[in-house]
This record gives sequence, structure tokens and C-alpha cells, in this order.
Amino acid sequence: MVLLRIRNITRVFGALIALRDVSFEVNRSEILGLIGPNGAGKSTLFNVISGFHRPDKGRIFFKDTEITGLRVDRIAAMGISRIFQEPTLFMQETVFENVFSGFHRHYREPAWNAFLHTPAANREEAVSRKKAAEILDFMDLGAMRDELAANLPHGHQRSLAIAIALACGPELLLLDEPVTGMNPSETEVMIEKIRQIRERGVTVLIVEHDMRAVMSLCDRIVVLNLGEKLLEGPPDKIKNDQRVIEAYLGKQVI
Repeated sequence: MVLLRIRNITRVFGALIALRDVSFEVNRSEILGLIGPNGAGKSTLFNVISGFHRPDKGRIFFKDTEITGLRVDRIAAMGISRIFQEPTLFMQETVFENVFSGFHRHYREPAWNAFLHTPAANREEAVSRKKAAEILDFMDLGAMRDELAANLPHGHQRSLAIAIALACGPELLLLDEPVTGMNPSETEVMIEKIRQIRERGVTVLIVEHDMRAVMSLCDRIVVLNLGEKLLEGPPDKIKNDQRVIEAYLGKQVI
């Protein structure tokens, strides 16, 4: 079943065509990789999907509902969460407080009730705190819940960014370079964690330059080059395609 449809997306910045007529689909419960050289349009496409940029042409459908040009908060509320290349954390807040903040957009009780600590608001907050703790344990951050985000090493900051995104209750998770800057052992741990996220029913669309991680993790891969879709298919097809090798992979041994 198709979860996300990208149809003929074009995005122009002045004289630069960042995306040109890009189309593909993301199936429910799959891990789809989006790869390409720097400047290929990967992050721009993430920005278009998540509402940070409006496309100049084309349409996007999520669960058969058009989301083209909707505000970031509306798209997030529909079930799409993302992490960025650089962690967007509250650095002077604790690990727990960072994840707990991710639940606020789903609160049903008005903010005034929370301020007054009404019984209903207190119950809702207690449920959110329990879920935040569960997410931290799942992401192996439970022992660090009282640490400031600024004090975490890079790998744990990436895990925290994903934990915050999971707190939003996504059906589709957009991961922008989740293993960049990690050592091999940290990368293996993150790859396994992303697989577990998929097992929990979350579909994953991932941009990543670590080709070994992409090839071992993804069910299918879409290749962008100069803003256009070059190819899509399973990892074996992608890594052996001469056009992909010339445009991106070079002499890497995957």
C-alpha cells in the first residue's frame, strides 16, 4: 500500500532548478533511501514534503490526501516527522524534557487547563511523561534522561533527535543523514534502531551518504542527480548501475 506519492515535483530558487519533475512513491512499512551527490536536491525534497518549501510545480499525497503547500504544523499533525542534518535540540534542557516537548502538539486539553492543573490535564501530562520515558528506553537514552542535551556526544544527540520525532507519533519518518559523523560501531547500532522503528509500524524515508548503511538498510533506493530522478530500485540494482556509479558512487566498494 502506498503511503506517500510524489508527483512531478519541481522547485526553483532564482536561476537554480533544485528539483525538476521528480516522481516516486513510498510504500507503507518500507525503508526507502534517497541518495545522490551534494546539490542533487535531496534536502530540498525533504523540505518540500515536510512543508518548509512550497513546490513550484507538482503535487504530494499522504495517505491519499493532498498535502502540497500545507503548513509545517499541519503536515506534522497528519503524521509526518523529520530530523535535520544538524540536530535541532533544546541544548539547555534535559534529554527527558526534549522528548516530552514532542507531545505538546498532540495535547487535547487546552493550554489553560494545563496551567490550572485540572485533573484531565494532569492525566494527559502523566500519560505523555510515561510515553516519553518509553521512547527514551527504546532509543537507549533512558539512563541519560536527566543529562542536558548539550552534554551528549554526537551519536546520542542524533538518537535524541529521532526520539523527539517519534514523540510526535509519526506514520512517516524523514531521516536526514542520521548516521553522519558516527563511528562504525555507532552506525551499526543506529541501523539496527531504524530497523526496529520500522518494526513498530513507522515507514522511513532516509537521506544518507554512508552507502554501506544505505545498501544494508533500505528496501528500495531513489537516486537523484542535478535535481532529477536518475533511477530507482532495490540496492543491488542501484549499486551495479553504471549511471549511478558515474554520477555518485565512483569507485566505492559497497
